[in-house]
Amino acid sequence: MFGTCLTQTPSEYTLIRNGGENLRKIIGISLLVTASLLLVLPALAIMNRGFVHGIVITVENEDYYLAGAPDGPGGATDIPGHYWVMAGPSQLVGKHYNIGPFGAAQWWSSDAPDGELLYIVHAIIDTWSEEKAESYARLGYVHYHELIRVSDGSLHPYKVVWLKHTARTSFFFDGGPHPELAHYVTQGVDYNFIPNGMMPYNP
Repeated sequence: MFGTCLTQTPSEYTLIRNGGENLRKIIGISLLVTASLLLVLPALAIMNRGFVHGIVITVENEDYYLAGAPDGPGGATDIPGHYWVMAGPSQLVGKHYNIGPFGAAQWWSSDAPDGELLYIVHAIIDTWSEEKAESYARLGYVHYHELIRVSDGSLHPYKVVWLKHTARTSFFFDGGPHPELAHYVTQGVDYNFIPNGMMPYNP
């Protein structure tokens, strides 16, 4: 190959040499693209994994459900209308629909359509303290929820799930487990979503 190149005319040799440089550039770009894909594809896979109702959350090597109705797969408990995906070892992202336990219609809101996506939810697994409750509340995490051990149904001894509900639409929140906390919701963080954050956690 090299001998062939040396027997070419100067113009032909320049063309071959330039072609080789272009090829090296193409190979370099291809390698960069491949490397980028190797980094991006796992993230896309995480983003595209399905949200599930009745998610199993591993906390300190123990499996837990979110407390709620046993209407998930195999009787798993969860908050009605919530579907989840893990977003890290101590965080989840959820979708909150206007459905209740075992598919009850319009369980959270009487004026939003049945099954409508009401909120995007961000969840952080952490302990409760008055200082944390105040800090979380300022960020919109006004409600915490209990973790139920899969093996025996007991509550986690000291950890809860702090929830921030961000409304996707406007509706009247007049249902759920606490209809006495009814309020009108507009797009954005709902600072009035069952605000139990300042209540000490005593399992």
